[in-house]
Amino acid sequence: MAPAKKGKKSNSATSTTAKPTADNTSSFPSCLRLLAPSSVAITIHAKHGSKSASITDVSDEAVRVQIDDPARDGEANAALLERVSLGSGYKSRDKVVIVEDMTQQSVFQALSEASKPT
Repeated sequence: MAPAKKGKKSNSATSTTAKPTADNTSSFPSCLRLLAPSSVAITIHAKHGSKSASITDVSDEAVRVQIDDPARDGEANAALLERVSLGSGYKSRDKVVIVEDMTQQSVFQALSEASKPT
């Protein structure tokens, strides 16, 4: 069965309910997806040209980040990709980055800690 398109209402209550899986990934936001064998894909919504670089929110839709570099000549992408590789979204605010050799748990913990106000 094909997934429901964004913005469309489904008559089935099960389409909006997360289903538990054997690897216990349902406890993580859906913006963090496990890739085989030991990588994690993270959906990011980037706001370039901010006064400071920070992670502002971790939700099911995306990890929201502020980047203190402008969105020209790939400067914002270079700042974002110091420790990860870009899977998609080079010219978009919505990106998918790949973190290798980490578990979903460790990525989630790092993002949670980084998004806490200091």
